[in-house]
Amino acid sequence: MGHIKEPKGVDFLIESKPLTDKEREKISEFIKKRKELAGQKTSTKKKQSRTRKPAQK
Repeated sequence: MGHIKEPKGVDFLIESKPLTDKEREKISEFIKKRKELAGQKTSTKKKQSRTRKPAQK
């Protein structure tokens, strides 16, 4: 992707409306659930370590 230049006299400023308390709460709940699911998926099983045979002389 290339760089987009602003034409002279035009500003690309984006201002979003503030979130309501209800929207903020819903987003927080969603993030909390996603983190819980991600934490459950990342648990891995321990690999069994192989034992070395003693060197023979």
